[in-house]
Amino acid sequence: MPAQCVHARRRAAVRSALRAHGVAMLVVTDLVNVRYLTGFTGSNAALLLVDPSCEESAGTDPAGGPDDGTVLATDGRYTAQAAQQAPGLRVLIDRDCAHAVLSERLARHPGAGACAVRVGFEAAAMSVAAHAALAERLASSAAAADLVPLTGVVEDVRMVKDDGEIALIARACAIGDAALRDLLDEGALTPGRTERQVARRLEWLMFEHGAEAIAFETIIACGANSAIPHHRPTDDVLRRGDLVKMDFGAVVGGYNSDMTRTVVLGEADAFQRDVYALVRRSQEAGVAAVRAGVTGADVDRAARAVIDEAGAGDLFTHGLGHGVGLRVHEAPPVSSGATGTLPAGAVVTVEPGVYHAGRGGVRIEDTLVVRDGGAEILTRTGKELRVV
Repeated sequence: MPAQCVHARRRAAVRSALRAHGVAMLVVTDLVNVRYLTGFTGSNAALLLVDPSCEESAGTDPAGGPDDGTVLATDGRYTAQAAQQAPGLRVLIDRDCAHAVLSERLARHPGAGACAVRVGFEAAAMSVAAHAALAERLASSAAAADLVPLTGVVEDVRMVKDDGEIALIARACAIGDAALRDLLDEGALTPGRTERQVARRLEWLMFEHGAEAIAFETIIACGANSAIPHHRPTDDVLRRGDLVKMDFGAVVGGYNSDMTRTVVLGEADAFQRDVYALVRRSQEAGVAAVRAGVTGADVDRAARAVIDEAGAGDLFTHGLGHGVGLRVHEAPPVSSGATGTLPAGAVVTVEPGVYHAGRGGVRIEDTLVVRDGGAEILTRTGKELRVV
């Protein structure tokens, strides 16, 4: 399906959801959501979407074509880029993007009653200062609006990935798999190298395999540092007998991957083998629990029970996983506090960990697709304990 049609279908899904939120329009200022709905990737933009029930007041745009109320604004740096990436959309060139899309739409088609004035905005993306400035400008113009804070409207649609999105995430996962394979094959994980050196080499290998960016700062954590869940690489030196935790991801077409593997340098002792075996059993239980219709809390509970039963529950200090897509952390959550069910087509991680302060920790993580009958694992690197 052409990208233009894909984006139009996504906008239609969001527009159809507006009525349930009691708003006539939605001002989208989260740049990831703008990209999802239009394909535009500039650093300054806003998009206006209108409830379909209000379209009868829309009429036609000044160019004579049908106007469904969708307006994209950006600034003069991106005039050509907007035309190329978002063909067919009305584009306004104005640095004050949120005010531009809203005031232009209301000035052209004021509508009638509440349908024209209740306007949702993305509360998680708009700062207090930006909201105050927008409200002040609207109050001083003929384009007054009742601004309503909303959360998760676009994100709820983004949760379910289409085949094209899943293909991009799968490609990003394959790049991570290939980069880790090369890292191990070339002997880059050796005593004497620093965490930073290994991290930079792994990132470069992802670029060599086709990544357009890294998904997040690569975690390489050796020895006692492996017990810090989100350790940042330092100049600490890898030593024989260390646990080495590696958490990394690639970006392809804007979509992320996320994978963690933990290895031992030289020779694994009984403590390391026991911790690794426990985390692996937990991870397998979590993956087995993933299927459409279960809650993220159910999946978290299945994995956490394995660690709890081993008496190590207090050493598993974070949620089991998260959604993955245009952001490396997005809906749906996979944690004890998650309430919604996992939809078919969502992409999530399962990543239990056990962390012994001062001794070391193990985490194993896969990115997978939620299916009706279970989980489709996209990260293919084996999960047996590897001693390098």
